[in-house]
Amino acid sequence: MESTRRNVFLLACCQALLFTNNVTLISLNGLAGYQLASDKALATLPVTGYVVGAAASTFFASLWMKRVGRRNGFLTGTLFGIAGGAIATYAIWIGSFWTLVLGTLVLGTYNAFGQYYRFAAADASPGPWKAKAISLVMAGGLVGGIIGPEMSKHTRDLAQPTFVASYASLIGFCLVTMAILSMLRIPAPKQEEVHGETRPLAEIMAQPVFIVAVLVSALGYGVMNLLMTSTPLAMGFCGLPYAAAASVISAHVVAMFGPSFFTGSLIQRFGVLNVMMAGVVLMFACVGIALSGQQFTQFWLALALLGVGWNFMYVGGTTLLTEAYRPAEKAKAQGANEILVFCTVASSSFASGVLVNASGWNTLNYVALPFLAIAGMAALWLALKRRAAPAAA
Repeated sequence: MESTRRNVFLLACCQALLFTNNVTLISLNGLAGYQLASDKALATLPVTGYVVGAAASTFFASLWMKRVGRRNGFLTGTLFGIAGGAIATYAIWIGSFWTLVLGTLVLGTYNAFGQYYRFAAADASPGPWKAKAISLVMAGGLVGGIIGPEMSKHTRDLAQPTFVASYASLIGFCLVTMAILSMLRIPAPKQEEVHGETRPLAEIMAQPVFIVAVLVSALGYGVMNLLMTSTPLAMGFCGLPYAAAASVISAHVVAMFGPSFFTGSLIQRFGVLNVMMAGVVLMFACVGIALSGQQFTQFWLALALLGVGWNFMYVGGTTLLTEAYRPAEKAKAQGANEILVFCTVASSSFASGVLVNASGWNTLNYVALPFLAIAGMAALWLALKRRAAPAAA
């Protein structure tokens, strides 16, 4: 158990550094894209590039880690992070919008590998401790929520052109991550994980538990990204300063990961589906507040609720997914889950920039409502199905 706690702590540290990079990019990509793009409707394309890079490489990342092990796989991911940071920095230096998109695309591959930190913690933990291990690793993102926006504020004009020092700082965080990963000691896969019986991926994905886990995770992440990505632009359109937008993003990311200290315990006490449904309710509340006005207070409170709702839906979905596969199936099941989640997020990030420019902040929030309804109904359906099963028996 001591080695499990040590691995969870190290993975949480890596998660903190990953999300320091993520939140720095969240704070900057839309603004840097708006600065460089000739067509302002494409301003959030660097954000989309980041998500598309993750979606395109996430299945490869899972299979690569099955072959070389978690630690070596994660180290591979950080190399992509260093390369992507260098390309993005160069893009700002020469003022090239499409080079910036390429840099964020490569950085997305680093993010794809990093998304498996939570699965690595779950796989290396005993059954009853899986939900807590996942949530504690996710809690590492809280550090990113604090450091990322501050880093973006202090490095934004540290060197010219604007944003060049911010993107360069991402390389340093990747180097620190490599040092931490070198201390990770995850046990070698058991024989049953490598050579055990496996089912076709289509059969795994057809299970109700898999469908609901992916739906809630993907739609929760997609809605969160839809609203979060456009927030700095929407606040700018309302005349609010960049520092205000950075503060809102900081509060949002703290709300995303702060609950992780107790989400695992809530899942153990109330059940994973109840926690997921609570997340959907919180996101509906976020939309209601966002539609009530466009002052700093409404943005801050809406994004905070958005963060907590995402946490419950995403940690819940990840925990539920672990019920859908056998040990030897985890690489392809986890990879399929990540592809579906990131394809959804990629679509939402691109739509975010187009919608906020063409139709405004309110339209963006109305668009989120049907997707939240689908996620809520899916979780409720599985909960009712499980309650009916003992009665039928």
